[in-house]
Amino acid sequence: MGKIAGIDFAPQQVAATRFAPSPNGRLHLGHAFSAMCAHDFARAFGGKFLLRIEDIDGTRSRPEHVAAIIADMEWLGLEHDGAVVFQSHRIASYAGALERLKAMGLVYRCWCTRSEIAAALKHKPVRHGPDGPVYPGTCRGRRDGQGDFCWRLDMEAAVGRAGPLHWTDLVAGPQQADPVQFGDVVLWRKDAPASYHLAATLDDAADGISHVVRGVDLFAYTAIHRLLQTLLDLPEPVYWHHPLLLDAKGDKLAKSRLSQPLGELRGQGADGPAFVAALRAGKLPLGISITSP
Repeated sequence: MGKIAGIDFAPQQVAATRFAPSPNGRLHLGHAFSAMCAHDFARAFGGKFLLRIEDIDGTRSRPEHVAAIIADMEWLGLEHDGAVVFQSHRIASYAGALERLKAMGLVYRCWCTRSEIAAALKHKPVRHGPDGPVYPGTCRGRRDGQGDFCWRLDMEAAVGRAGPLHWTDLVAGPQQADPVQFGDVVLWRKDAPASYHLAATLDDAADGISHVVRGVDLFAYTAIHRLLQTLLDLPEPVYWHHPLLLDAKGDKLAKSRLSQPLGELRGQGADGPAFVAALRAGKLPLGISITSP
């Protein structure tokens, strides 16, 4: 048995886990907890722990944040195996996967702006998914348009081709995937290369990730990733969606909420390994709580 973040896991055959932050801001306590979970899971079962920088988010990805991420990981004492992987070095692989989906007839161009989508939703019944109102399919079947466009997945066609989808979470157990609830998700953005869904799915396969360890806030998105894995003939990993750390208001820690950066603690001379040891023991800083497993 291996115990990580207070949860007992049966023995696993682990090839690799990963921590994959975006350099669009500074890491906070929630990131430290997620990195610790992935690191400790790999170490408990003899696997590798990889660090991947998801740096394709346009101008929001900045070199100083990359340097800070690496410094924070060193300060925490969470050593990764091998060289740091950068998504920006893999654009060609994402483009190749998009071409495969084009050849299957499963993606289409979308010229809609945010305001146009909002206006369209006012004139037809709105279906809501985990991300809010679902894109109404305005450009599905459209052949031309003006200006920049993104590429969307024709969800019903994709699910029809893939068939029933299932996946396993080590805590929640077997799951039936329901990607249709998200509607026609964007796979290639107007302002950046591949979306998170396409890039992360391809990266996990390329990096040999056998166990995806990430926050429970990403639980529902696994349905999209299982669909892409099936369409692109990629291996299916096992998942553990770990609990989240919450602030004093009960909200998850986030860059957008200005949660205290690890760099501030590092700059104040705090002991990183001792900090991680406290997290392992369930001793959270004042005002911080954790969701149920």
